[in-house]
Amino acid sequence: MRVLRYDLAFRARARRTQTWGFALLSAAALLWVWFGVLLLLPYTLERAYGEDRKCESRLLTDRGTADKGGDDTCESERDWPELLGVLGLSVPVAVVGTALYTSGSVSHRLSEHAAEVARLSQAQDAT
Repeated sequence: MRVLRYDLAFRARARRTQTWGFALLSAAALLWVWFGVLLLLPYTLERAYGEDRKCESRLLTDRGTADKGGDDTCESERDWPELLGVLGLSVPVAVVGTALYTSGSVSHRLSEHAAEVARLSQAQDAT
């Protein structure tokens, strides 16, 4: 009975680890979506006195990219270091999430395999 309790606790820890990995991978995916939104969608600058200014996306413009010509106000609002910072933040989150998810999955599978081997071994000894 003690072995079964240990096995169930081990599987629960493995599932928790897998869940944490999935949560971190989801957070990394949200960061990638945020990066895509900042890079690809046009935006509006709100200025004083109710003057709103429409700006093109950072990547998709008529001039190639927003860095070629245009106004400094729009260029400085969404600068490349900010965009790359969001992308750079997603990398360690994704790496840790992948490691946790993989570790949890492998641990759970190995626990299932060991239980099946033990069951087959008991069945063979009984015959």
